[in-house]
Amino acid sequence: MVVWVFAGGGEAEVRGLIPFLQQNFSNCKFERKTPARQKPGPKPGKRNSYGRTGQSLIEQIIKELPIALRYEPNKCNLILVFDDLDCRTPEVQVNEILDAISTIRECADIQKLVGFAAPEVEAWIIADWSNSIAQHPDFRGRHNRMRYWLSQEKNIPFNEPESFSEYDEDRDCCR
Repeated sequence: MVVWVFAGGGEAEVRGLIPFLQQNFSNCKFERKTPARQKPGPKPGKRNSYGRTGQSLIEQIIKELPIALRYEPNKCNLILVFDDLDCRTPEVQVNEILDAISTIRECADIQKLVGFAAPEVEAWIIADWSNSIAQHPDFRGRHNRMRYWLSQEKNIPFNEPESFSEYDEDRDCCR
């Protein structure tokens, strides 16, 4: 089974998602269609970002999927869209993605699956503080002060890290 993967986000999606999927679903061949891997050597003054999320990911899929279907017809068995949820409502986001893909007639017979990385990576770092930040060489001397500041001044609940943020309508993501 050939699975085309359209993923939003950044470094974790670029480097980790496909190997994770291959390890856990060995009966499938996963081909990443987005995000595109950046060429080596950052350009001066340019921010290094890989993928898109939310509406911009949907727009990227609408652009890239027809190209893939044109150059590799009848190859894909499943379209997997994987994005950050960014405090959005899962059902609404799934419908937006599937509605947009449904406008591409050439993929009408291809199965589609939408998944989200929720809670955010940041929540996992907070949940496993002792094995993430506390172990990182750049933070060893300061991680206790960071934890105190996050929990007391920013009200981040370390015992319930997935609830650490709320939706920001202006930016269409978590605060």
